[in-house]
Amino acid sequence: MTAIPQAEALAQAYDGITAVVDGLDDAGLQRPTRCRGWLVADLLLHVLGDAQRALVTLASPASGPADSDDVSYWRDFPADGADAAQHAWWVRRSAAAFDRPTGIVRLWTETAPAAVRAGASADPEGYVSTQGHVLRVPDFLATLTTEAVVHHLDLTPDLPDAPPPGPLAVRVAVATMDGLLSDDTVRPTAWDDHDFLLKATGRLPLTDRDRLELGESAGWFPLLG
Repeated sequence: MTAIPQAEALAQAYDGITAVVDGLDDAGLQRPTRCRGWLVADLLLHVLGDAQRALVTLASPASGPADSDDVSYWRDFPADGADAAQHAWWVRRSAAAFDRPTGIVRLWTETAPAAVRAGASADPEGYVSTQGHVLRVPDFLATLTTEAVVHHLDLTPDLPDAPPPGPLAVRVAVATMDGLLSDDTVRPTAWDDHDFLLKATGRLPLTDRDRLELGESAGWFPLLG
């Protein structure tokens, strides 16, 4: 399989989120998302934190070798993480500190392109350290893309005219979920890529038919939260 240009995929993922939120008014930014308790503005602030972390991480090279790749990195973030509720509360309070929700959009549109440029300029043979792990630069970029694509889908259930995430970015996220599954798992035939991502992350429940087709692999779901 042709290697995925990870910096290009991240650019597509972040541009996709910008396309969803840019132009929304304060009311639009207060619509619900798939993340329980979070409005669009809250979730955007959460993703903004990833872009800010990317700027710090990419400016702080680490010595190799890597101890995680773009798939194994996620095994430290189980779907039922005990800190999830605490983080969700922190994000909501932080988002509420802005005078208007559109202030978060402005900060996102300044920060996300900078993170993409930093990713494109980073040494693809280099290593970075983030959240207690050392990763190759392309693998780190892939983790950012995967999270951005999943959260892009989280942003849109109450925004029916929102554009979908770009195909290259989706390809990265799907590859991550495939990697978290056992090698002999076959995806149910009725799933498209978006279905797979939403079910793999617990956004949509498995149906009885899904469980029948997945067999024992159904017990792996959700693969991450």
